[in-house]
Amino acid sequence: MEKIRILGDHNLRLKGEVKISGSKNAVLPAIAASLLTQDKVRLGNIPLVKDVFSMLTLMKELGSDYDLKKNALTIQVKKILSEEASYELVRVMRASILVLGPLLARSGKAIVALPGGCAIGSRPIDLHIAGLQKLGASITLEHGYIKAEAERLQGADIQFEKKTVTGTENLVMAASLARGETVLRNCAREPEVSNLCELLVKMGAQIEGIGEEVIRIKGADELGGAVHEIIPDRIEAGTFLVAGALTQGDITLIDIQPVHLITIIEKLRYSGAVIETIKDDVLRVIGSPEIKPQDITTSPYPGFPTDMQAQFMVLMTQASGTSIITETIFDRRFSHVNELLRLGANIEVSGDKALVKGKTPLSGAEVIATDLRASASLILAGLIAGGETNVNEVEHIDRGYEAIEEKLKSLGARIERIKI
Repeated sequence: MEKIRILGDHNLRLKGEVKISGSKNAVLPAIAASLLTQDKVRLGNIPLVKDVFSMLTLMKELGSDYDLKKNALTIQVKKILSEEASYELVRVMRASILVLGPLLARSGKAIVALPGGCAIGSRPIDLHIAGLQKLGASITLEHGYIKAEAERLQGADIQFEKKTVTGTENLVMAASLARGETVLRNCAREPEVSNLCELLVKMGAQIEGIGEEVIRIKGADELGGAVHEIIPDRIEAGTFLVAGALTQGDITLIDIQPVHLITIIEKLRYSGAVIETIKDDVLRVIGSPEIKPQDITTSPYPGFPTDMQAQFMVLMTQASGTSIITETIFDRRFSHVNELLRLGANIEVSGDKALVKGKTPLSGAEVIATDLRASASLILAGLIAGGETNVNEVEHIDRGYEAIEEKLKSLGARIERIKI
């Protein structure tokens, strides 16, 4: 086991350049999409994070061959060797549900374990199942597994009851090999969904409405290989932007897409930080000594992302006044609050709202990371907490951040990973 040790400093000023890695949430569905073809799919800008390796382990079990060199991945599924995604693999990473649609569309059968519980709340897959049933799949739930069958999926008009990122991705992939046209309504508009659709188009799919709430897909008899670049990780970028604002730092972020960060940038500017566009793919953040409080409500893209809620909560602990953070996407996504309280934060939670009172000096302590983004928030808090902070159970942060401690160290943080 490992933990991350931080020697915090109230007067820390992070400075320098940091390269943002490829998006975890974009690469996972892209890997799953390789199930739709017998040809090679080549993906660039791969983040070397735990979730990618977990997904590749699952894909190998299903029959894929792959070659990962540095940040480039070549993956090919000439023949599907197994239609089953076992619980042992799915429980490690809920995104494994993304193999359901493409596996069913190509082989006519899919057996995928139900993901089970999650530390950030319930994320039901009812919308995935309902959509696949409308495409003609016969689905049963037995012994903790989804069993889906269809000789060939048929196009349909599908209305999502609520926005779902992985649900939209699963249905777009399945519809790409369905007979006829599929219309998906109330789709998630996240950049990661658009990045997947762009890959599918390169593979031969006909898709209209990319990035919109209504997506039309004309199914193909078969798809081919493609070469595709994974977009930069907007949540990693947002985390480092907050790090700059939090420490009155001066950080330049390289290899990003600012258009994906508009809401985050607006909130940071409101808090007092200066955000400058250096080039199309380069941003600079300069923190202010006076951080303004504000109210934040998470919502689907292009609204404020739930994956940035925990990081902004840390920023608001240093604001001059009281902030209210409302979480509308996931229940039970305030698990980091109790750990922030151990560091000296003044936060009260009532239902889906957290009342954050600043400005509160933080002090180092032993804390436990409960999920991926909670891990990032605890590291951010540890940077400005006086004394030593130890973040335990860092396997969570390894799921979505590539070498975060090394990147922070290059900016001047006193941080290290140690074995325990």
